[in-house]
Amino acid sequence: MSWKPQVLVQGEWCSNALRFATKDEAEANARDLMRRWVLVRDSRAHQSDDPVNYVWDANGLTEVKPEKVP
Repeated sequence: MSWKPQVLVQGEWCSNALRFATKDEAEANARDLMRRWVLVRDSRAHQSDDPVNYVWDANGLTEVKPEKVP
């Protein structure tokens, strides 16, 4: 399980391919996106079955490389 950031644009919840391990990370990333986009009216984090692929921390966005299964 992971968390995806979503923003509300023209009445529709939109997301991208970013997936985070925690709800807090996803919410923080969505708020950052909301500050940069003009038409965003709200933001949230939503659960996803996708694997975690990014970390959001004080340094910003960092890609998480998937582990190879032997």
